[in-house]
Amino acid sequence: MNWNNELTRILKIKYPLVQAPMLGVTTPEMVAAVSNEGGLGSLPVGLLSAGKTRELIQKTKELTSKPFAVNLFAHDIPAIDIPQTEALQNKLSDIAQEYSLNYQRVDVNLIHHYSYQEQIEILIDEKIPVVSFTFGLIDENSIRRLHDNGVIIIGTATSVREAVHLDNGGIDIITAQGIEAGGHRGTFLDDEPLPQIGTFSLVPQIADKIKRPVLAAGGIMDGRTIKAALILGAQGVQAGTAFVGSDESLAVNSYKNALKTSLDTDTVLTRAFSGRWARGIRNAFHDQVQQLNITYPPYPILNTLTAPIRSAAQKSDNKELTTLWAGQSAAMAMLKPSAEIFRALIAETERLG
Repeated sequence: MNWNNELTRILKIKYPLVQAPMLGVTTPEMVAAVSNEGGLGSLPVGLLSAGKTRELIQKTKELTSKPFAVNLFAHDIPAIDIPQTEALQNKLSDIAQEYSLNYQRVDVNLIHHYSYQEQIEILIDEKIPVVSFTFGLIDENSIRRLHDNGVIIIGTATSVREAVHLDNGGIDIITAQGIEAGGHRGTFLDDEPLPQIGTFSLVPQIADKIKRPVLAAGGIMDGRTIKAALILGAQGVQAGTAFVGSDESLAVNSYKNALKTSLDTDTVLTRAFSGRWARGIRNAFHDQVQQLNITYPPYPILNTLTAPIRSAAQKSDNKELTTLWAGQSAAMAMLKPSAEIFRALIAETERLG
């Protein structure tokens, strides 16, 4: 099978397979394993400080000499409603007590949400060849700075209109994220209903509308789905849930096991954990927060407030009170080293001819 196309040429990779950046799950070891196999590993640094960003990049560089991407969050930084957050923390504390977890309250006066604009110069200084982003469109100056330094930029769209917006903004590659995809939705145009378009409907429509290479994301779990995405007009695919169960993943054991035992109907779109729509396996925390019937603080404020309870749950390997981000094909995930998962995806696709 001939894997060479415009996307592999632009990204300087052997196979048009990108490992999705999954904050809280992806590690430098996962990124390096995929890049070393000829794909494009992606390191998530959204919400992190410039110092932590550099640290993770340098750790990844120690593990691979191949190209890898760094992923940014392009959302706005919202103001904090202190009375609202204090009231919400009371409710989160009650939920934690039900499960014998100690909820460490967040001092809202000390919250600082880092912007991607604080990370751009780090990426340029570290000579990162590919920068991807989600939750919006990075500003014109950042795009110009990255392009001036030879950086390839990848943006995320969940509708044709968003893809056109990114195309007009000069983004080099568009990731078409279908509703099947696990984790946070990349949606950023707020003047339309939440796009809920399946990957295999979204990809050909975006591919027909724009001339830039398209990455298909959502439901990419085996050779069949990779082959189908390429037939539909994508020049590459992005797989996330496929790597959640990997040895290099930060997912706790109960999370990994939940993937394998999940049913096709077990994932839900929820804002309960972060205030932003995301797909994951339903659990007790999702159900209890839904019942509170609250007005969700904007992302990433709620994400910051739920962090202590998620962290405590992870330490006790309790899958009921942490995020279980996963796509609709979660049960197809493999519990193997990332390199083996990558090789299996490539081999399955090649067998299809």
